[in-house]
Amino acid sequence: MAEERSGGYALSTSSRSEQASTEAELGTSRAGKRGIRRTLAAYVALTKPRVLELLLVSTVPVMFLAADGLPNLWLVLVTVIGGAMSAGSAASFNMYIDRDIDKKMKRTKNRPLVTGEITPRAALIFSWALAAIQAVWFLVFTNVLTTVLSCVAIFFYVVVYTIILKRRTEQNIVWGGIAGCFPVLIGWTAVTNSLDWAPFVLFVLVFLWTPPHYWPLSMKYAGDYDETDVPMLGATRSGQQVGLQVVLYAWATLACSLLLIPVADMGIVYTASALVFGGWFIYESHRMYNMSVRAKAGVEKGSEARPMRVFHASITYLTLVFLAVAIDPLLPF
Repeated sequence: MAEERSGGYALSTSSRSEQASTEAELGTSRAGKRGIRRTLAAYVALTKPRVLELLLVSTVPVMFLAADGLPNLWLVLVTVIGGAMSAGSAASFNMYIDRDIDKKMKRTKNRPLVTGEITPRAALIFSWALAAIQAVWFLVFTNVLTTVLSCVAIFFYVVVYTIILKRRTEQNIVWGGIAGCFPVLIGWTAVTNSLDWAPFVLFVLVFLWTPPHYWPLSMKYAGDYDETDVPMLGATRSGQQVGLQVVLYAWATLACSLLLIPVADMGIVYTASALVFGGWFIYESHRMYNMSVRAKAGVEKGSEARPMRVFHASITYLTLVFLAVAIDPLLPF
């Protein structure tokens, strides 16, 4: 009996030991999977996916316009993938270069290079790898012109904006924003392998839209920009001055959007969309400016200009206008 009890005890102990070992292995496996997921998520974060979405919004609709109808869906897919890699590479380079100021700003303190989830060396390798892959991708699946434009877009964002302009002038986003205009040209040339006046009008539209889109955001985070000595207009000027600039650029954006009507023979859907959504964008811009004026005059003590309302309105505006660009060629009127 003693031997049986002793044997049973040994068996039980062995079973518990095996169970503990299995649980430890499972725990290690789960931790490993979580680690892989976190690393992948960190690399995705390097590409600034929210900005990426906005850039692609201006790529696909232009392909519909270039094709004067429904474009080749395979071409749309490869252009979107290539565009995502191109924009992701530029964003990753930007995070690598700006990692010193990102750690000082509340808005960017959780970026992977600040938290240490990705090392600077790994981020730089990732940036170059994406840049090289996207160039080969565009060259294989589209054409040389599209490939060159995608490479120029990366160069402009990384060198002209991030390295040269961003820390030197409050007009940084005006000229640096040109990099965000290239997806329009890329979408057009992927379909036609040429350039025309219509994509250049849309190029200028995005150029004019960028300051009134980004300056309200810089007003919101003015303290962060002051802390890092980045001369963003929203941080260096008063709310009233920034508001006036936003209003002027919003009006210019509307005027440019209407220019596309005769240039590309746009129909009623685009015409109505440009007028209605452009008018709404201008209204929101004037509203922010008027609130800034009243706040400065003390008419509404404690009131806020609510710049983020204009920031979000600008995103909605651009999305809807480019959606109209895509829909218009599909209709007979």
